[in-house]
Amino acid sequence: MLGGSFWIALCRNSLGAVLLMAVFLLLDKPRLSMRKTIFCYVIYGFLLVVIFSAWYLFDHTGFIQGAGPLACLAIGLFCGILSSGTLYLSLYKISLGSYFLSLCVFGGVDIARWWFGGNMWVDIFVRFGMVILILLFIKKKFRKAFLDSVDFLREEMDLFSAAVLVASIMLAAVVIYWPDIHSFSVINIMRISAIMLMAGIIQYTIFHLYSHLGREHKYQEENQLLAMNEQLLRRQMDLEKEKEVEAARMFHDVRHHCLLITEYMENGEWEELAAYVRQYGEEVERKQTERAPVCGNKAVNRILSVYARCAEHEKIHVTMDVAVEEILAVRDIDLVAILANVFENAIHGCQHSGKERKEIDIYIAQKGNKIVIRFRNTCIPGIRFQNGLPENEAGGGTGISSIVKTVERYDGEVDFSVKNDMFVTRILLNLSLHVRGG
Repeated sequence: MLGGSFWIALCRNSLGAVLLMAVFLLLDKPRLSMRKTIFCYVIYGFLLVVIFSAWYLFDHTGFIQGAGPLACLAIGLFCGILSSGTLYLSLYKISLGSYFLSLCVFGGVDIARWWFGGNMWVDIFVRFGMVILILLFIKKKFRKAFLDSVDFLREEMDLFSAAVLVASIMLAAVVIYWPDIHSFSVINIMRISAIMLMAGIIQYTIFHLYSHLGREHKYQEENQLLAMNEQLLRRQMDLEKEKEVEAARMFHDVRHHCLLITEYMENGEWEELAAYVRQYGEEVERKQTERAPVCGNKAVNRILSVYARCAEHEKIHVTMDVAVEEILAVRDIDLVAILANVFENAIHGCQHSGKERKEIDIYIAQKGNKIVIRFRNTCIPGIRFQNGLPENEAGGGTGISSIVKTVERYDGEVDFSVKNDMFVTRILLNLSLHVRGG
């Protein structure tokens, strides 16, 4: 707005491009490696600065009116393509960069006009200083808080929040770049300052609102996991009580076995004694087979054993084919979130099926760095699905969202379907990027 040559415009445009791209990159997790991403940013930024500077040279008025919004659009599209984040996160980051760019333009132009008679080099110097301060603020103060909350923002941000952000920044851009309402006066400066302040408050409020909502949802999921763990512990306690009763019965039976063996020996009935000992050995072996662990992993074995006993009490036939390593790169609490929820849902599905024969078939296998989980259970007919998730709780049960979110934590996939009157849950976990915890 203060005029100048092609080279002056080149300096201003370079500062604007550096600010927009640097703000986006500091808050982003790019698809490519950081070296390749920076190389692409530099090449694209250089070409964009040259094009916009040429536009300034040939159409000064049109440049002033349209350069700001178009620059944000061009850089936003480019950075969004290279970003691994969602569309709404990209809109937030480019909106934040656009807001800071508007602050730099507003500060540089009006400081130069207010105290230095519209000196172009003062404008550039002020913009340069503000760019440095903004980037230092982003890196030292804001970046960590943003990246710590990025998962919450990714889950919570929607079209409405993105639209509010873009509208607020476009309003600020109109005030900053439109020459007809930028006459130099105290009233206009106060009006522009108020609008910029409101746009900044909107940015701040949306960030903290969705970050807070994300944390609240995370706490709800953790509470659900704690409740599931409490339920698992209660059922383990019930199982231990059953084992105590069974142990007492066995000790009582041993006394009778000893008396009978003594009777055979005193009467010299050796063949009868041998037959009885063989029969007793077969019975012991059968019971040992029934009590054999499902697999070598203690957490998986504990979860499946507890819920298998619950299914047995409900007269549900359970078959299991489980083969996983003793140590898995999956937190025990995540195993509970997945296996306990799915098994619980399978039991509920059988209970509500109304069928005489109720069954649950479980298959879990480890293939390299992947774990395949499949549950099949008797279910009611006519289960409906929305966005791939079961609507009918009698068929799908509760804890579906907990299952899905936990699977996503391991870069996995989950699928629900009904085949041959059986509700099927299929889960794939990718363990290549995770270490054991929990």
